[in-house]
Amino acid sequence: MLKFAYALLAAVMMTTPASAGPPLGEDGLHKPDWFVETFRDLRDDLADANAEGKRLLLMFEQRGCIYCTKMHEEVYVDPEIERLLSEDFFVVQMNLFGNLEVTDFDGTVLEERDMARHWGVVFTPTLIFAPEEAPESGGLRESAAVVMPGAFERGSTRLMLEWVLEKGYEGDEHFQKYVARRLDEMRPAQ
Repeated sequence: MLKFAYALLAAVMMTTPASAGPPLGEDGLHKPDWFVETFRDLRDDLADANAEGKRLLLMFEQRGCIYCTKMHEEVYVDPEIERLLSEDFFVVQMNLFGNLEVTDFDGTVLEERDMARHWGVVFTPTLIFAPEEAPESGGLRESAAVVMPGAFERGSTRLMLEWVLEKGYEGDEHFQKYVARRLDEMRPAQ
C-alpha cells in the first residue's frame, strides 16, 4: 500500500508543473500583475512610463503559445526578472491576433493584429522596447530601441532587460558582446 502511495505521489509530481505562472485571461493570454492595462496609445503610454521613471515595453503574445507559457512559468517568475519588469518597465501586453485598437507614435490607428503586421512582428513572444522619447516623425517600427523576438532563458532575458536600462543600444558594445562580458564578470576568479 505504501509503495502505491509513493508511486501515485511521484506520478502527480511529474505531471504537475513546477510553477503554474500567472492566471490566463479570457483572451487566453497570461496576466501577471506587472502588466499595465492602457488604451494602447503609444504616445500616452510613453508619457505615463516616463512619468513613473520606467521604460515602455510592448510584449506580443498569442493564445496557445508554448513559448509564451515557458517565459511566464520559467523565466518571468525569476525574482530578479520579475523585479525588473515590475519596477523598471511599463509593460503593455499586445495580442498578435487581437482586435483592440492601437495608436502608433505617428497617429496610425490599427487593430493589434494589423499593427503587429505593420511593425513586422511575426513570432511570439516578441518584446519591443520603445524609445525614451516619442519620435518627431514615424512610428514604433522606425524608432524602437530594441526588438527581442523569441523565448530565451533567464540569463539572456535578464541581461537584455539590464542592457536596455543601461542604454547599451546607444553604445558600440553589441548585445552579444555585453552578454559575454557580463558572463565573464560573473565567473569566479581562478
